[in-house]
Amino acid sequence: MTKTLTVATWNINSVRLRQDLLTTLMTDGAPDILCLQETKAPDPLFPSDLGSRLGLPHVLTRGMKGYNGVAILSRLELQLIEAMPDWCGKSDCRHIAANALTGDHPITVHNFYIPAGGDIPDREANPKYGHKLDFIAEAKAHFASNPPMRTVLVGDLNIAPLENDVWNHRQLLGVVSHTPAETSGLDEWREQGFIDAIRYFVPHDQKLYTWWSYRNRDWRASNRGRRLDHIWVSRDLETCLSRHRILSDARDWPRGSDHVPVVLTLAI
Repeated sequence: MTKTLTVATWNINSVRLRQDLLTTLMTDGAPDILCLQETKAPDPLFPSDLGSRLGLPHVLTRGMKGYNGVAILSRLELQLIEAMPDWCGKSDCRHIAANALTGDHPITVHNFYIPAGGDIPDREANPKYGHKLDFIAEAKAHFASNPPMRTVLVGDLNIAPLENDVWNHRQLLGVVSHTPAETSGLDEWREQGFIDAIRYFVPHDQKLYTWWSYRNRDWRASNRGRRLDHIWVSRDLETCLSRHRILSDARDWPRGSDHVPVVLTLAI
């Protein structure tokens, strides 16, 4: 009998504010592993019973006060991978990695929250943009030296790499999240052994979004979205890709995030 593993990723934009919405996510997405970004909670203040309430009793967190923060919640036992880079030397809680014990051959899970990069796409005028580009370059170099195997990489990567990952390619070429420096950097990182798992199912000529700005009064009508949230798998898992879901209705959940959950199921 084929076993399946379902992984979900969501920028929750404050786990303490929106933790009740995770019950709906569990109903709609039914993940075995849930990766959260922008938890905005130092580890001692992460809701201690959240994992048990969701049926995901194994919980790893890396958080800080007020911003950033990542977490992995899992039905499967997790083993934290300690030996990971301190990206850009900032210790700013943007990455956590673990082995999920699936049997004789664990699955490695990387959960990233890439810097947004500010508003000005110029390294000199905007250090936040430079930080973002440096982060991507360091990640590319790391995986070039450590080729991924049986690996799932997820997160809010804060880049919409393809023309149809944004509502207007030409208009957004000069907007941070879709500039050529960012998209080429992300492509080069992914090429270190990964497959864009969601675009495996959705052709490149189809629009695909996971984020809609809070500024859009009617986000469905305007549909000015971007695909900022991603799931990649190592190339050896390509034959295991089974199905995906973008939980777009989550954009209408009460006090919801501006991001929506992305869900991938593997046949392992």
